[in-house]
Amino acid sequence: MTTFLAILLIIAVIGAAVMLVRGLIAFLKTTEEDLKNGNVGPSASSIKQNKMMMGRVIFQGLAVLIVILILAMQRG
Repeated sequence: MTTFLAILLIIAVIGAAVMLVRGLIAFLKTTEEDLKNGNVGPSASSIKQNKMMMGRVIFQGLAVLIVILILAMQRG
């Protein structure tokens, strides 16, 4: 069971890293026009950045939960 959780942990960490990189790429693609038109509504770049951030937070949360499970199994 610990091996299975370790594999899930690796997947969660890789998922968080991928979301981080994709979010940074979306941030770097933000143009000056996107920033000026912020009062009209969120730009496509902003929406993508927010989705990537939420994905990263979810993967990080999963990784923390998996670590807690692994540690709990080690004690018991």
